[in-house]
Amino acid sequence: MIFKIIRSAGIAHKSYFLGSKGSAAVIDPKRDCDDYLKLAEKNDLKIEHIFETHRNEDYIAGSLELSEIVGAKIHHSSGLDFKYGDFLEDGDKFQIGSLILEVMETPGHTHDSISLKLCDTDVSDDVYMVFTGDTLFAGEVGRCDLYGEEQIPGMAEKLHESLFQKILPLGDGVILCPAHGSGSVCGAEIREQELTTVGYEKKTNQIFKKNKKEFIEYKMNEKLYVPPYFKKMEVNNREGPRLLCKLPYLKPLGMDEMSSSMEDGAQVVDIRSPTAFAGGHIPDTLNIWLEGLPAFAGWFLNYEDPIVIVGDKKNSMDKVKRFLIRLGYDNIYGYLSGGFSLWFKGAGAVETLKTCSVHDLRKLKQKDKYMFLLDVRKETDWEKGHVEGAHNIYVGLLKDRLAEVPHGKPVIVYCDAGYKASIAASLLKINGYKRVTNVLGGMKSWKKAGYPLKQD
Repeated sequence: MIFKIIRSAGIAHKSYFLGSKGSAAVIDPKRDCDDYLKLAEKNDLKIEHIFETHRNEDYIAGSLELSEIVGAKIHHSSGLDFKYGDFLEDGDKFQIGSLILEVMETPGHTHDSISLKLCDTDVSDDVYMVFTGDTLFAGEVGRCDLYGEEQIPGMAEKLHESLFQKILPLGDGVILCPAHGSGSVCGAEIREQELTTVGYEKKTNQIFKKNKKEFIEYKMNEKLYVPPYFKKMEVNNREGPRLLCKLPYLKPLGMDEMSSSMEDGAQVVDIRSPTAFAGGHIPDTLNIWLEGLPAFAGWFLNYEDPIVIVGDKKNSMDKVKRFLIRLGYDNIYGYLSGGFSLWFKGAGAVETLKTCSVHDLRKLKQKDKYMFLLDVRKETDWEKGHVEGAHNIYVGLLKDRLAEVPHGKPVIVYCDAGYKASIAASLLKINGYKRVTNVLGGMKSWKKAGYPLKQD
């Protein structure tokens, strides 16, 4: 048996490659599917089946892309009117060499959620692994809010039944293979843990300590964010996204082309670190550090206007392309050739962003009573402790809540370490805020310094 986890950085997505005796299957593939092709070629395997555990919301499914290349059949639940692939029913079985995959309908996260039981018949007829999609994670279970607040109780009840009647009875030694790891927006508190089992989750996952009523109440009271790009992903993954066939070409732009692109309405994203951005950047550009693109691009970028990247290193463009096409951004256009240094060497206009330390912030709080202190962390993090006098607006919601931030005051922004705060600060500057400061180190440094926290 060949078993590989293929990870998509930033969105903490996991897809799986299974192979045995010349045959292979892929579960929840990403859109840039070269990893699966390399594994198949390396191990002399033919990819015959592609499974989707549900209609994904946080990335473009790569099933059609992979199927176009290898000719494999796509399978997903009949619980949604997918416009492509074959429909599955509870109890359907598929053979991949000595491996048997059996379908379990496990709704709750979505109506069409399924899990896949795996047996390796060369070893035993007992269940060895279960691929749970977004139904069960390490330390967490799937969110139930994607159909709206009024449907949460019913979805939570379905999820409870799926967990307690389908997955937990499989056996304590069964290995759990979820579609996401720590950092995903598909669960509130997914543990940073590579592998887990049914038995380990029964012992350590606090959600399983609740009775059915408590479980439903817990899911109703969860505080989760829904990025705007989710709606685009849901439509694409139901109807089938446009085929890429290859990674897009990014056009290297000189000074004049860069200026023209900006005048024509291009979305310019500076992918450098917060400190580099603060030291100097092109006016009216959004700062999302490179590794933060998968998690935050979907909050701020649209799918119509061309996307242009500003960085320092040309070799990061392959990563940029992969990050953005996984979110469906086929409108990525080009990058500033030579990076930001080309811009300032070419006498382009440059702006800076003020920064400060937590020690500076402490002094400012005592001296300047009129500043507006903005905490852009998640509400759940805010509730655990924040700087007294701060106002909480999650960075992803800031664009729609700018009216709550006064123009006439200095705005001091902090987050966990300064990265999300730089996104927020750059957004504020684009929208005309003149006196904006990013607190480098954020809450991590504030705590390290031993400064007081307020809890609400």
